[in-house]
This record gives sequence, C-alpha cells and structure tokens, in this order.
Amino acid sequence: MMKAVFSLIVLALGLSLGAHGAWAQSSNPPADPPLTAEQHGGQTLEDILARQRGEGEARAPRERFSADSQASEIAGQLGLTGGGASDSELWEALRFGTADINVSSGGPAAGTIMQNSGMWWYDLRTGPLSKYGTYLLLGTLALLALFFLIRGRIKVPGGMAGRTLLRFTAIERFAHWLLAGSFILLGITGLVTLFGRKGLIPYIGKDGFATLALYSKWIHNNVSWAFILALVLIFVFWVVHNLPSRHDVTWFLKGGGIIGNAHPAAKKFNAGQKIIFWSVIVLGGSISASGVSLLFPFEFPMFAKSFHILNHMGVHLLYGGEPLPTTLSPHAEMQYAQLWHAIVSFVLMAIILAHIYIGSLGMQGAYSAMGSGEVDVNWAKMHHSLWVEEEEAKARDPGIQTPAE
Repeated sequence: MMKAVFSLIVLALGLSLGAHGAWAQSSNPPADPPLTAEQHGGQTLEDILARQRGEGEARAPRERFSADSQASEIAGQLGLTGGGASDSELWEALRFGTADINVSSGGPAAGTIMQNSGMWWYDLRTGPLSKYGTYLLLGTLALLALFFLIRGRIKVPGGMAGRTLLRFTAIERFAHWLLAGSFILLGITGLVTLFGRKGLIPYIGKDGFATLALYSKWIHNNVSWAFILALVLIFVFWVVHNLPSRHDVTWFLKGGGIIGNAHPAAKKFNAGQKIIFWSVIVLGGSISASGVSLLFPFEFPMFAKSFHILNHMGVHLLYGGEPLPTTLSPHAEMQYAQLWHAIVSFVLMAIILAHIYIGSLGMQGAYSAMGSGEVDVNWAKMHHSLWVEEEEAKARDPGIQTPAE
C-alpha cells in the first residue's frame, strides 16, 4: 500500500516538472490576431454614434466565432457557439423587441419589457405637454388678474336687499363641493406627478419627492371615484336646467352683463353657467374614462376604436395628414390615454379657474349660493330674473309647475 502511494507522489511530481519545463520553453508564444467586430458580433464606434443620432437599428444577434480562431476551439470544448450575450446586448434586444421572452400569463403586454417606440410619448410628456400646460394655467391666471384690474368686482346696484331665496339645497351643495374638492385634489396630485422631478426634487430632494409622489399617487387613484360620483350627481340634479334655450342667445348678444351693467334675463342657469356645466360634464367624463383606463392598465383600450371612428368621419382630412393609427399595442394605448388624460385636465383646470374667480372674488354675492344655499333677492333679480319670477309664482301658488326652460 505504501509503495502505491509513493509511486503516485513521484508520478505527480514528474508531471508537474514536465509541465513547467514545457512552459519555460515556450514562454512567448505567437499572439493570435485580434478578432474584428464582424467576427465576434460586436459593434463599431460608428454603430454607436448612428444610434445616438437616431439612425441606428437593432444589431444582429452575436455571430459565431470564426472557425479558425483559438476562441472557436475553446468554445467547442466548453460546448458554446459564441460565448454568452453581454449585458449590453441583452438590454439592446429588450429595447428593440428582438429578445425571445416567454410569458405564461398577463396577456400580450407582459412580453414587452422595454418599449423603445414609446420615446415619442416620453418626449411629448416632458416637453410640449408640460410647457404648454404651464402656459395655459399661468396665462389664465394672468388674464383673470388683468380682467379684475380693468373691470373690478361686479357689484349689485343698490346693494343687497337683506331678503334671501333658496337657490341650492343641501344635497346639491354636497354634490358641488364633492366635485370641487375632489377635482382640486386630483389637479394638485396630478401636477405633482407631472412636474415633480424637475420642479420639486431640487428643493425637497429625491427622498422627499419619493414620499410625496407615493402619497400623491394614492390620493389621485382613490379620490378619482369621488369625482366620478359627484359628476353623476350634478348631472342628474342640473341637466334639465342646463338645456339650451332662446334666452341664451340674448345673454350672449349682451355679453352676459360682464361689459356694462345691463344683465340679461336668465333662468336658474344663464348661458355662461351652462358652458361651465357642459364643460365639466363632457371634459370631466372624458377625464374619468381615460382615468379608469389608466387605473386598470390594458383592460379598457379606447383609442384604436376612437381613431377608427375619426378616420371614417374624415377628421384627418381637415389637417391634411395621414389617417390615425387603428392598430395599437397595449402600451401605446396606455400612452395615448395618459396624454389625453393630462391634456383635457389642463383645459378643464383653466375653465375651473375662471369659474372659481367669478364665484368668489369676481362677483359680489355669488359665493353664498354654494355657501349657505341662500342668495340675496337683489342679486338674484340682477343675474337670474326669470328664475326669481318662477320662484315667486310658486310661493304665491305652490301648485304651479314651472318648466326648467
């Protein structure tokens, strides 16, 4: 037994010395020529610069190593055909949609890890959308301030009478304030989401913004249901009073009493208030629909079908462009929904700023309509004389049924 162990030790020493001698004799072996970019499937500097200019395309998968290279022999021994893909190649395949991704659930959207074609959405969201949305809101505030400086507060000639009429019931005021409060919260949290990275991080830091964004998202997602409920309530309560009538034409022709002191006759809602009402219903409904689509991603696609209808209507002919796309990926649907959600929200915010101005600072006695629900008789006669006549007729004879318009 000892003889066998001793023999193995001697054999091992001999092999070690022999290997060392062989290495000493060939300490400077001839170097193989470096592999070219085409041989190892890599990319050239020109490939990188072209893609940075927006001219590049997804590179072809890594090619097999050249058959006469030393790396080819090693690869054969290891059972590889060309080495594993590098991280950069993996991310490139994910970005350009050439990666082979197998998903067992989640639908077609689950197979998209990176959507390179969505860069148009990102550029539009962080560029023109933010820029012109800011211009719209600041421009609206500037115009309202200028109007106040020129026109001043609209007052009731002769002062208040001291006698009031019930204009809105408690349930109507609840619906109004539920809509107003939820919209303000949604507007603030939406602006935090859109502008926070550029506008807040420099002041509160990344950690502070991360916390703020988390709570903003939670508020935005949950308060949205209160907004939708309030939207339904005010539609049910006031739609009959906001149908068009002949009095609206007269109101517009006289400028609604904004210019001068002659206020045209109106019923419970004048033509200007009707514009606010239908703006809230139509734009608010559109915001709600796109918001639900965003709350439940990929479940309620709307834009491919909408584009199909618009193409049939020939809308694209109005601006001389190509027909709108009617086949959209799940992610493109979400991107259109997000842009529409933000654009319409900016428009409605500008309208509501004007509504808030008229209902508070801009007009004497207007706030009490939604504050206590009671309005002064002189104010009511000035702005809604036909409605006052109806209310006084009902007070004299409760059996009288007056039409909404």
